[in-house]
Amino acid sequence: MVAGAQDVNVYTVNGAAAGSSSSLPDWLTRKRAGKGKRAIREHFEGTIELIQGFEFPEASNRIKTTRDGTHAIATGTYKPQMRVWDLSQLSQKFERHTDAENVDFVMLSDDWTKSIHLQNDRTIELHTQGGFHYRTRIPRFGRSLAYHFPSCDALFSASGNEIYRLNLDQGRFMTPLVLQADEEIAGVNVIDVNPAHQLWGFGIDGSGSVHFWDPRSRSCVGILRIPTSRLSTPDVVSVTALASRDDGLTYAVGTSTGHSLLYDIRAARPFAMKDQGYGLPVKSLLWIEGGSRMAGDGMILSADKKVIKIWDRNTPSTNFVSITPATDLNHVHHVPGSGLLMTANEGIQMGTYHIPQLGPAPRWASFLENITEEMEDQTLRSVYEDYKFVERKELSTLGLDHLVGTPALKPYMHGYFVSLKLYETARLIVNPFAYAEHREKMVREKMDKMAETRIRTKKDIGVKVNKALAEKILKDEERALKKKRKTAERKGENAMDVDDPTSQQQKPNLLSDPRFSQVFEDAAFAIDETSREFALLNPSSVAQPRVGKGKTAVEDEEEESDKISSDGLGNSEDDSDDGSESGSDSSDAGELTKFDRRARPGQQNVRAKEAYDRTRQQNRVANVNMVPMRVQNGSRGMNKDATFGQRRKGPSKAAPRSNPNDGEVELSWVPSSSSQNAGAKSQHKRKGVETFGAGLERGGEPMAEVAEHDRKGRTQRRQGVRSGSKNVFRRM
Repeated sequence: MVAGAQDVNVYTVNGAAAGSSSSLPDWLTRKRAGKGKRAIREHFEGTIELIQGFEFPEASNRIKTTRDGTHAIATGTYKPQMRVWDLSQLSQKFERHTDAENVDFVMLSDDWTKSIHLQNDRTIELHTQGGFHYRTRIPRFGRSLAYHFPSCDALFSASGNEIYRLNLDQGRFMTPLVLQADEEIAGVNVIDVNPAHQLWGFGIDGSGSVHFWDPRSRSCVGILRIPTSRLSTPDVVSVTALASRDDGLTYAVGTSTGHSLLYDIRAARPFAMKDQGYGLPVKSLLWIEGGSRMAGDGMILSADKKVIKIWDRNTPSTNFVSITPATDLNHVHHVPGSGLLMTANEGIQMGTYHIPQLGPAPRWASFLENITEEMEDQTLRSVYEDYKFVERKELSTLGLDHLVGTPALKPYMHGYFVSLKLYETARLIVNPFAYAEHREKMVREKMDKMAETRIRTKKDIGVKVNKALAEKILKDEERALKKKRKTAERKGENAMDVDDPTSQQQKPNLLSDPRFSQVFEDAAFAIDETSREFALLNPSSVAQPRVGKGKTAVEDEEEESDKISSDGLGNSEDDSDDGSESGSDSSDAGELTKFDRRARPGQQNVRAKEAYDRTRQQNRVANVNMVPMRVQNGSRGMNKDATFGQRRKGPSKAAPRSNPNDGEVELSWVPSSSSQNAGAKSQHKRKGVETFGAGLERGGEPMAEVAEHDRKGRTQRRQGVRSGSKNVFRRM
């Protein structure tokens, strides 16, 4: 697909893609199809194949469709041949070889059955449905061919000033037409027969003029001379293309300098002129009629060897669409009443382009409307995605400079195109750590991307000291602003006027007042929230303990990292002394859950005792009576918080007692039969199972076999077991 000057879409449905393909290397756009030495068919990337086998072995010369629109006929080489395609089947119908290369041909019937061909060896051949019919010759080498249906005269132009006439009704040559002019005529390049009044037009080579002849009197009725002074090159100008419109008054003339001029037959000056831009002779001129409304009325197609341009006769400076084929053009044909163009070119495959804005698809290819819509939705991949451009310096670094001149390196500008797979392999050989560096880069990019989604802290308000006070001031302002909005909405006023700083006088605050700027910048004005004065002024903020309040996850992690963890292998006496003297978290005190009195007899859990005492103190402040661990005798008697058992037991061992057995009571309990029966009844009984006590039962599922060591216990010591605390093998 190629976008034209007015964003007109051009879809390549046969041959190489137009437009951008001409700028791509040939090895990138063209690929061999098939296998073996005889596989000479070529495939162009990014295209579809509308007509199967729409190609010639070497090149094509002319392409036309029959008047009934059912077949397409083209001539080409090598070997010289004519091929016919059945458009209803979208495939080739037959091919017919000739002895000489074809210059031009005309269809004599509405279908493909009758045609006349002008060969480059002065031969004229007539072909019918059965094949070759008749052959004759003209005195000079022919250049163009036309057929006049009312008189059955076939007109042949050649080098010189004579037009040869072959009457197919009488079967003989008629008297040739001799063109007379002031200057010498080198030849006649093109012949045109006007479809409205059958006026003959002959484009002269060398003189830059067009001669018009009346077929009834067989005499010249006028000469149209090209104004060479208006062209960019006022040298010798030849007429290379000529096309008349159906209205019978308008002519399009193409010159050897690449200009297309539009004439009204009643005037001697052109009313429009178009320059192809390449300075090459114009090879094809067509009037496009019966297209879409978007194309307008009176569109002209002009083509030279390099480019096809379609433009409106009223605005020749603007192109409706411009197509640059991948290969040089020889002939362009427009399918009447549609937006389809066919080209004969120097490449193997002939081109077919569909322009929906120019006209609808022909009846035999109506499905093109759906295909082009799908092609429009698809995203065309980059043709360079399998190649890497490498400069000469980088090529030496990779060690691939020895491949210069081989098909592995495609020269382009100041470097080479190399296969992406070969480039990656060479890069890994030169730098073995390239993958690790690439992986590290990818991980870093992924981590940075994840970091962007994290929840951020509040926006920095731009103060160095007393951030809490600044936040409180901002919150008070927001609260006051919301209140003003609600008041304005209640009164029916515009709430947006409240947010406008120019609508009212803003009340200054501590943040905006420059007199108090040092409060938020100088550390000497920092507010100490732990002082007694702050507590008296802000009783609500210090009434509750601020344990763990306001700490972020990062602060908690830093606090935990400051603590010294312990493995429980230190000296118990040293640990206890350090813990008692410092009063802070020691190595043993930090591991409350790892305290094991059985592992180290005599060890004291100082950390647990301190936690217990601290909890007692807090609960006492909160008016919660805790049970004392030991009963103490005071002046008023025994501690009132002691339990009944502690009172019966008596005071602690520190106080001497008169009777050591005083307060001790021995109790025994024997279960009764009723309690046993109740317990037995409470047990869950399984259906169909009868129990006998002592774990015996009948009717249950058979018990699984139990291993010897599971029934009697372990009889041998474990092998290879390590102690988790001492990091040594455990002794049995």
